[in-house]
Amino acid sequence: MKLMLASDIHGSAYYAEKTRAAYIDENAERLILLGDLLYHGPRNDLPKDYAPKRVIEILNGLKSEILCVRGNCDTEVDQMVLDFPIMADYAVICVNGKTMYLTHGHKFNPENPPKLKKGDYLINGHTHIPANENMGDFTYINPGSVSIPKAGSGHTYMIYENGEFTLKEL
Repeated sequence: MKLMLASDIHGSAYYAEKTRAAYIDENAERLILLGDLLYHGPRNDLPKDYAPKRVIEILNGLKSEILCVRGNCDTEVDQMVLDFPIMADYAVICVNGKTMYLTHGHKFNPENPPKLKKGDYLINGHTHIPANENMGDFTYINPGSVSIPKAGSGHTYMIYENGEFTLKEL
């Protein structure tokens, strides 16, 4: 199974389009979005080519490919214009006997993890900083942000394939 994980588009049509193109080029089975799709939020500067209406069009074009969780900047108004579910605080998928707990990261994160079995994955965005860290009982995965990277990171996403997570830059 090949999955593409991306987070924190924050209304950037430029990076939404680059994410769509990367997803197509990667030939992944699913695009997992970890929240903060349309709004830039009060703590972030406007990202490049801030155009939420264009982001809506780009993402709705992939509606059958997307599995999404709600970010702290996502609202019910956003759900009204998006043709795929975005309001779940988390999603759980099982791959090769391990659980991937998908969430945005503002509620559950490495400092406040959900209940996981040893060897499971906690996968979130929110910080805009990529991570792939063994936390002892679980592995913490963060693909960073496609539009507003922080801490010197690039505009990144991750690919999960054959039990491995690979960080890639748009």
